[in-house]
Amino acid sequence: MYGRCDIIYHSCYMTSWLLLLHQIPPKPPYFRAKVLRRLTKLGALAIKNSAYLLPESEDTREDFEWICREITTQGGAAWLFRAETLVGLTNEQLETMFTNLRSADYQELIRDARALLEQESNPADEARLLHQFESLKRIDFFGNPARTEFETLVAELKQREEHGPRSEKETESGRVWVTRRGIRVDRIASAWLIQKFIDPAATFQFVDPSSYVHSGAEIRFDMYEGEFTHEGEMCTFEVLLARHGLLARYPTLQPIAEIVHDIDLKDERYERAETRGVACLIDGICGRLPGDDSRLEEGKRLFDSLQRGFGDHFESKPLD
Repeated sequence: MYGRCDIIYHSCYMTSWLLLLHQIPPKPPYFRAKVLRRLTKLGALAIKNSAYLLPESEDTREDFEWICREITTQGGAAWLFRAETLVGLTNEQLETMFTNLRSADYQELIRDARALLEQESNPADEARLLHQFESLKRIDFFGNPARTEFETLVAELKQREEHGPRSEKETESGRVWVTRRGIRVDRIASAWLIQKFIDPAATFQFVDPSSYVHSGAEIRFDMYEGEFTHEGEMCTFEVLLARHGLLARYPTLQPIAEIVHDIDLKDERYERAETRGVACLIDGICGRLPGDDSRLEEGKRLFDSLQRGFGDHFESKPLD
C-alpha cells in the first residue's frame, strides 16, 4: 500500500523556500533514522517536528521530491510546499538559523585543519578534510562566516604542500601495478585512474593474493599490505587521489570518488543520484565478463564517460 505525496506550489511573485511535512510509518524501524540522516545531509532546517525547510533551487526541490517518494513508497505521507515567507519567521531570521546550523560543522573542520598544520604533512588526511569541506559547501546556503577562516587554513596547507616533498606525486612511468583478481568497482576505477592520470604506460596484473609473491618493482593496490589500499574511511580510489594531489587539478574526479566510495564501502555517505545506476552498470560488466582484462577495458569506457559527463559542471586545471 502506497502513502500520499502532495507537492503544492503556492503561486507568488518570488518563491524562496521549500517546506517538507511528513508522516513516517513506524515500520520498518530503520526507515525513520534513514530519512532523518538524509535530511541532515541535505542541510535541511527542522522548524518543528516533521517539518523541514530548504531554500528553493532546482537541486533542493529535486532532493525533497526524492525524499517524498521514498516516504510514500514505505506507506507514509509527505507534503511539499513552496512559499515566499513563513508566518512568524522573517527571511532574515531563517537565513540566520541556516547559517548557525553550519557553525559546529565548520568549527570541527577548523580544528582538524589546525591539527594538520601542526604535524607532518599527510596527503590522505588533507584530502579527507577537503572532501568534507566540499560536502559542507553544498549545504552552506548563506555563507557561514567561519568558512573564510577555514579557507585561509586550507590555503596554508596547500602552500606547505607546494613547497614540500613531491615524491608521492611523481610516479615512474611504465610500472607494473598488481591487484587481486576478480576486479570490481574500486579496482576497476583505480586502474582507470592510474592509467589515465598517474602512469599512462602502466600494465596490470590480476593475481591470487594467497599465492602472490611481491616483487619490489611492482606496485600493489587494493590488496593487503599494498602501497595503495584502503585508509581509514577512504577506499583505494580516494587514497590514490589524495596521494597524487589530483583533485586540485581535476575536480571532475570528486563526484566519481563519491560514487566509487558509496558502492565499494556501502555506507551511503554521499548518496549521489548517479550511484545506483553506476552500481548496476558495474554489476552488469562483472556478470557478463569473467576476465579481468575485459572488465577493465569496459570499465575504463564507463569512467571516461562519467568524467566527460561531470565535465559539464567543472573546469579542469591543466598540469603544470
